[in-house]
Amino acid sequence: MAESKVPTGTLATLTSEVQVAAPRAKQLYETSLANALAAVHLCDQLRGQNIVLLDMTPVTSIVDFFVIATATSQRQAHAIADEVNRKLKHEDGNRRISIEGYRTEGNWILTDYGDVVLHVFSPEGRALYDLERLWADAPRIEWQKLISAIPADAAPVL
Repeated sequence: MAESKVPTGTLATLTSEVQVAAPRAKQLYETSLANALAAVHLCDQLRGQNIVLLDMTPVTSIVDFFVIATATSQRQAHAIADEVNRKLKHEDGNRRISIEGYRTEGNWILTDYGDVVLHVFSPEGRALYDLERLWADAPRIEWQKLISAIPADAAPVL
């Protein structure tokens, strides 16, 4: 696994608020967070809109983080999904488990990496499925502060 380039203090601050049962679980959480932040950073670089990072650990055991973004075109949605996949596969060896909606003209591309699920919506799809409302109990992470703490030459993470 690639070493995280997110400043330790940043992850430590966030993970200190999380009830983690064992040191290994905390390490896995931090790795998942670094992967989620990398996906968020790439969404932001590719001009994804209304990007939301949800910490899913308090509400489900099947995934650690949701990254939700809106793309203004199918081409942009594909670019975001492709770039996140390329970075995860190349730098972290973390291959996606599945992808849905990529080959259709749908409103939603879902990419599952196990610990992180990337959701790239059209504006209409985002309004229709409203994942933020569906998962309202999941805490939102203020990713802008975490991303701004990453040195320019270190980002994207992974």
